[in-house]
Amino acid sequence: MRALLMLENGMTFEGVGFGDEHDVLCEIVFNSAMCGYTELLTDPSYAGQAVVMTYPLIGNYGICYEDAESDKPWLGAFIVHSVSNVASNFRCDIDLDSYLKNYHIAGMQGVDTRALTRCLRESGTMRGMICYGDAIDTLEMSRRIKSFVLRSYVPTVSSWESKTYGDGPRKVALLDYGVKHNIIRSLVERGCTVKSFPYNTSFDAIKEWNPDGIMLSNGPGDPKECTQQITEIKRMYASDYPIFAICLGHQLMALANGADTYKLKYGHRGINHPVKDLAQNRVYITSQNHGYVVDANTVDPKIASVSHISMNDGSVEGLVYKTGRAFSVQFHPEACGGPLDTRFLFDRFIDVMGGARL
Repeated sequence: MRALLMLENGMTFEGVGFGDEHDVLCEIVFNSAMCGYTELLTDPSYAGQAVVMTYPLIGNYGICYEDAESDKPWLGAFIVHSVSNVASNFRCDIDLDSYLKNYHIAGMQGVDTRALTRCLRESGTMRGMICYGDAIDTLEMSRRIKSFVLRSYVPTVSSWESKTYGDGPRKVALLDYGVKHNIIRSLVERGCTVKSFPYNTSFDAIKEWNPDGIMLSNGPGDPKECTQQITEIKRMYASDYPIFAICLGHQLMALANGADTYKLKYGHRGINHPVKDLAQNRVYITSQNHGYVVDANTVDPKIASVSHISMNDGSVEGLVYKTGRAFSVQFHPEACGGPLDTRFLFDRFIDVMGGARL
């Protein structure tokens, strides 16, 4: 069917539907990766967002379930220039169009994604709506976009019961704000028993399991909406447990320790973002997916210091806390964008749990 995307600034983009063709309201963001769309679709941090792919051809190697970062896709809609009609890959389990249909994810192709991405870069991330059909009421679309309020998706993407992975000697309590499978795999590979806890688990409940360390996962949305989690993280930090935080977890750790966060104009979403390690004077290629960052000017030097910065815009990409028992990064070390540049951060976490200090 004919598909129409309208942004909150009134701009419209025409295309053709694929996947599950149903009207959807979303925050519209773009991703600059040339591949990795299976991982992107199943990344819980994209919940409630329509993702625009800047690379023109998507779907040529189909979907491989083994590459999924969660049990299902979470994004609201998928917007591309062209969908490949052929899924050519010996690992392919299902083609992209059928996969989106199975999970009721709206798709839109035939879009001038270069023009759309330029609009998002110049005006910033915006709310938008996709409608399907020949008779589309643009006035009604505009009204619905203006009344659309972004909400927190952490309660939606978090598991509602604890799960245990691995059987190694190190016990890691993982706070699930929308965790990616590869974070769990990276810890299990290093001899950890990982127990995931729902996003609203109290610190008292975590202490009962007697972990060696705590992992704060990635997740979607504005970190300031997670008020209960910030309070609990403050207690975790004060207890001097080893803590490793990634993406949303990194932002929540900073908020729990008095720093502030703000929304980027159009966010960092891609698999080739250069990040500088200030201590090592090295640059890593990283995978990123976030719209908010920690404000460097609000980080108390008595509590933490900036360990990593973005080479694109200078924003904070990592913090090391003065206790020597906690650190965090904004990027995804488990995603191996380099391809293995930053996996050593998991080894560092293992060392800290063994009594070493940063």
